[in-house]
Amino acid sequence: MTTAEARAAFERRAAGDGGDAAAAVRRIRETGDREALSDLAALWLQVAAAAPERLPGLFDAAAAGWSGGPIAAQAVAAPQAAPEPIPRAFWDGFWALLDEPADALGAEGITVRTAALLGLLSDGFGPRVGAMALAYPGCAAAVAQGYPPRFELADLARCPKGSLGAALHALVVDNGFDLEVLDREALRLRELPAPHAYLNARILQCHDLWHLAAGYRTTGLHEVAISAFQLAQFGHAYSGMFLAVVLARTAFERPEAAPMLLDTIFAAWRHGRESPPLLGVRWETLWALPVEQVRAEIGLEAFASPWPADLFEQLSAAA
Repeated sequence: MTTAEARAAFERRAAGDGGDAAAAVRRIRETGDREALSDLAALWLQVAAAAPERLPGLFDAAAAGWSGGPIAAQAVAAPQAAPEPIPRAFWDGFWALLDEPADALGAEGITVRTAALLGLLSDGFGPRVGAMALAYPGCAAAVAQGYPPRFELADLARCPKGSLGAALHALVVDNGFDLEVLDREALRLRELPAPHAYLNARILQCHDLWHLAAGYRTTGLHEVAISAFQLAQFGHAYSGMFLAVVLARTAFERPEAAPMLLDTIFAAWRHGRESPPLLGVRWETLWALPVEQVRAEIGLEAFASPWPADLFEQLSAAA
């Protein structure tokens, strides 16, 4: 099959009526079936670009099929709805992104290009994502708190050594990060329709915080992992698209890496589903506490990574 034929077949599967994710992951796990890997990537792309209502059930089934055990959390209720049409402009952008060498894009380039894909989806997709997000545990209550005020670096600087606030301050300052991943004002997030204004602003301010609280390191593999965690928490649209891009690139370019990648993604998805909802946590009341005490206070366990967090960096150094 030529590249053009393989891509056309992938597009048809993504636009279809769904598939058996659990069966696909079992085939991948047991035989390394490359066609099953492509099928799974197409299903992930469908829920990331056209059918958000199918996302939690699909990932729950896939994670259970991979590990052999069900998710210990209540199913996320979702209405049945046909997928939105996926515009040709989206596919052109998607394939252009996959054609770019990952090491040439860099982390920021991948973020910007992946986020841009969301702007190429049908007009009906955004409202469906927003409505579906409210079905995840704790999301509606968090949104009801109102547009989130910014965290202040000065407040974090006053936190005692060993506290969550001090750890976040060090992570931001020592690495030259911004306290929010992107500028919410430049993106005009407050002007987005509900619940997107809250959700987008909240995840920008909480992404690095969740790294610390939930036990994800700031490495390549753990950026993939925390995307699955965020997706499990509230159906985060960017995370869904990012994981679909990652798995599609793996299916087309590095299928031998699929077991390691799926081990990590499904472990983090399970972690997100089985952890308490984090969106509505009043983090400002917890800054002065040690990270372990914060976890105990909110009932959160640290991510148990099935692979070394810095595996990508180790492989890159070895090469």
